[in-house]
Amino acid sequence: MSSPSTESDYPATQNRVLDLYTAVTVLMLLGIAVLIVYSLRLGAITDPGVQESFGLAAALMFVMAAVVVHIVDRTYRVWPLGRRFRPSPPGPVTEAGQLRFLKILVVVLAGAAIAYVLGGLIA
Repeated sequence: MSSPSTESDYPATQNRVLDLYTAVTVLMLLGIAVLIVYSLRLGAITDPGVQESFGLAAALMFVMAAVVVHIVDRTYRVWPLGRRFRPSPPGPVTEAGQLRFLKILVVVLAGAAIAYVLGGLIA
């Protein structure tokens, strides 16, 4: 991208870059959705060729997710054309924060266990 020649070109250039970031993010999210549907349509993971197809789909989903995270991070940390801001430093680790983390972890694990049991009953 060439550098803008005048101060009045900055908003147009920023909008172009933001449109590019938005387009890439939307395409990556759409690709992830397509791969999720593809993974669900594969059938039993023990059938011939399904493991490789599922592995490739999962790998592509992880790559696309990494691209989305990178673009969102760059959008918020280094705005196009050099405007920067520093995020605030993290707060100290406290017992209340650790307790909150453990509560959330227990709820997530309980939800996963319930989903596993229900999935076993349904299938």
